Amino acid sequence: MSLYEKLPSDFLVQFYYEVKKMISSGLISKNMYYELGLIIAVASRRGILLDKPQDFEQYIVHELLMELNN
Repeated sequence: MSLYEKLPSDFLVQFYYEVKKMISSGLISKNMYYELGLIIAVASRRGILLDKPQDFEQYIVHELLMELNN
């Protein structure tokens, strides 16, 4: 079980948007897209749809992308 699966849904969504904002502002690198992918996967399993950044697929591994599409 990942840390993200343990978080309440409202905190998970809030954390997603905070990480996305920090990537956009350059405070953290786009390597954090992997973490966004994990968050998106957990949210999706809970029935919460989160948008993917435009260049998301360029920065995440294929296995994670396959999990997100299921």
